[in-house]
Amino acid sequence: MATLQKIRNHGVLLLVIVGLAMLAFILGDFLNSGSSFFNRSRENVGVIAGKKIHYTEYESAKDRLTEVYKIESGRSNFDEETTTQIRNQVWQMMLMDYTLQAQAEKIGMTVTSDELSELCIGENPHQLIATRRAFFDENGQFSRDLLVNFLHQIEQESDDDTQNANMQQARTYWMYWENAVRLTQLQDKYTDLAKHLLTANKLDAKYAYEGQHVSADVQYVTKSYSAVGDSLVTVSQRDIKRLYNDRKERYKQTPSRSLEYVTFDLQPSEQDFQAANELMQSLEEEFRTTEDIALVVNTNSDLMYDGRNYSEQTVPEQYKGFAFGKDAKKDDFSGISFTDNTYSMARIMECGYSRPDSVQLKVIAAEEGQEDTELGWFTEDRLGRDMADKAFTGKKGERFTIAAGLGEQTFEIMDVAAASPRVKLAILQREVTPSSKTISARYNEAKQFVVNNRSEEMLRGTAAEMGMTLYPAYNLDKNADKVSDLKQSRQIVRWAFEAKEEGAISDVFECGDKFVVALLTSIDEDEYRPMEDVEAELRRLATNEKKAEYLKKEVEGMTTLQDIAAKWNTSVQTANGVTLSGYQFGNMGPEYKAMGTAMAIEENKLSDVIEGNQGAIVLMTTKRTAAEGEMNADTEIAQLNQRRAYMLPYQIINLLEKNSEIEDNRSNFQ
Repeated sequence: MATLQKIRNHGVLLLVIVGLAMLAFILGDFLNSGSSFFNRSRENVGVIAGKKIHYTEYESAKDRLTEVYKIESGRSNFDEETTTQIRNQVWQMMLMDYTLQAQAEKIGMTVTSDELSELCIGENPHQLIATRRAFFDENGQFSRDLLVNFLHQIEQESDDDTQNANMQQARTYWMYWENAVRLTQLQDKYTDLAKHLLTANKLDAKYAYEGQHVSADVQYVTKSYSAVGDSLVTVSQRDIKRLYNDRKERYKQTPSRSLEYVTFDLQPSEQDFQAANELMQSLEEEFRTTEDIALVVNTNSDLMYDGRNYSEQTVPEQYKGFAFGKDAKKDDFSGISFTDNTYSMARIMECGYSRPDSVQLKVIAAEEGQEDTELGWFTEDRLGRDMADKAFTGKKGERFTIAAGLGEQTFEIMDVAAASPRVKLAILQREVTPSSKTISARYNEAKQFVVNNRSEEMLRGTAAEMGMTLYPAYNLDKNADKVSDLKQSRQIVRWAFEAKEEGAISDVFECGDKFVVALLTSIDEDEYRPMEDVEAELRRLATNEKKAEYLKKEVEGMTTLQDIAAKWNTSVQTANGVTLSGYQFGNMGPEYKAMGTAMAIEENKLSDVIEGNQGAIVLMTTKRTAAEGEMNADTEIAQLNQRRAYMLPYQIINLLEKNSEIEDNRSNFQ
């Protein structure tokens, strides 16, 4: 009871305490959930048409496309360039998918399940399916039966983990192409709708017809801007600023960074060459005498031993005389040689025998009623080892069987070319590369360079003293995959966009066979290129503009081309057959202002001075000719629509992307 009384006595105080505790709990929960929200927002690769693209979605799409590349190419590993291509292709497909989908939903357009099924596995599958080699028969033709069998197989489950993994890869492959068909069909439907809305009319037809069928014969006089001294005109900053504002949209840009960098090349040291030589010396005796040559070579050599049969045409040039000399015999040893930073030695494993230079093969049909397929002639190096051994040791008319996927394939040797000498040659080859000790020493050198040069001025001074070149890299986009031709240099781009101020100096980056230290020289976050960056171009244009005005005043009041030519110290020239659809005005190239004037001006009337691209022009149209016959408006409209239809799909996608909310944050994850 006493305790209850204490609670009553301190009731207000306890309510305050409990209230504060509850508030702390609520705020804590809110901040924790808010933190999760903000963390998740930082995991977005981008935003497309209001749709947030989470990192996992992007990575999954990238993994799927990588699997497709593996199946289509037959390779399991890809170089940096192909990996970059995959990343960019995934992003472009996402851009197309989400921008197009957003517009299609607004008008109720979709690709139904039945429609997609018909496009993928119907009697006449979509070209994206029908051109996949995975569904080609032995004649190289698309087989719907193979497609249906493939789809049936990927639905199966197996107790074998390897087979399940293969089936999952096959499912991924199919899902990619099925989605590609859906997206392509949606684009086709949307484009077809646009074609009916954006059709040419009779006025378009009239202009198009006249542009091609009405021509003008012209006399003209021109004077090049370069023939007018710069001192005769004055260009002010106001002139340049006016031009900049007029042309500003041409200078639109994305945020960029510019930098310069020095490299520390990774080259093998004297000790590395010595170590490689000593290794070769230590292996020489075993290489000469071992009975398990494959083990010795494949454990120690850059060039694997696979028992291939070399001909005089395929053997490495340095061993041609050794392997095919008249005294060559089994177990002959070449000795250790050194060329192009590579030590090598060779041993003849077998010689004095011959094999055909080539064989002609055909595939035997797997089922009755199907025809065999002739494959043509093959040299040994064009076939896999198992197939080559059977094809080049058999006789004309013999058949042999090779495992192919889940089944077997039978071949027949149709013909055999004349035989020539062969040799089995084991080659143990070691290229001298920088050792870990050499790499470490070079890294320490680069690291010391960074430590000793913590300002732009110091870095430039030290680089000059050491005779090092500062290589420039201008206007890097945040999604650039590399800097100049530096391998694996995406990391430098990321650093450049994370750096806070110009003049920042990076740590040491390892880029393939180089260590790199970068200096950030420019941060450009403006929507448009600064006027200073394009001032040289603007000054040239403004100067030409002023020179055109100067030349106009020179001939003011003159009424003949001959008088103008005399004043400009030039001659009257001729341009025949000028049309609005052409690309050439006389010998001046695409002077579109002059071409338009020639078609619009009255015959035998002198034009005003025209400000051309290369110089000032005055012209007179002496004759305007229309082609015989009358315009067929329907034909012209059909041709215009046909030409427009070719570019329309690309224009629509570009326009949708341009008008959509797109935020590209891939640079944060690459």
